[in-house]
Amino acid sequence: MPTLAYVLDDNEIVFDAIRAQGSGGQNVNKVSNAVHLRFDVRASSLPDELKARLLARRDQRISDDGVVVIKAQSHRSLEKNRAEAIERLRVLLDEVAYTAPVRRATRPTRASQKRRVEGKVRRGQVKALRGKIVD
Repeated sequence: MPTLAYVLDDNEIVFDAIRAQGSGGQNVNKVSNAVHLRFDVRASSLPDELKARLLARRDQRISDDGVVVIKAQSHRSLEKNRAEAIERLRVLLDEVAYTAPVRRATRPTRASQKRRVEGKVRRGQVKALRGKIVD
């Protein structure tokens, strides 16, 4: 699986603690456990090819300024939401870094062509025998 190598520098990631959406009960006014992860693609130390692929991607998480914004709020703890946001950023970068192997065109072998034609002939004979019997 050919991929572009990259190193994600933690200093290039900015976290903002925000209020999570949804009901929170009595604890809602004390805890801001959602997190916004911001990662500036253009100012990052990623390889240029990876930056270009990431910025060319049509993704709602990437702003027009080239900043990836990921909101994580599924966990109650800020640390878990932070870890989830980093993991989601890594998944995004891994998807962009992956390059599909080049497909080389091949031709079917003569034996496989012969088997295919024989199978079609056999199937045709079966279907021909299904017809009405005429004396």
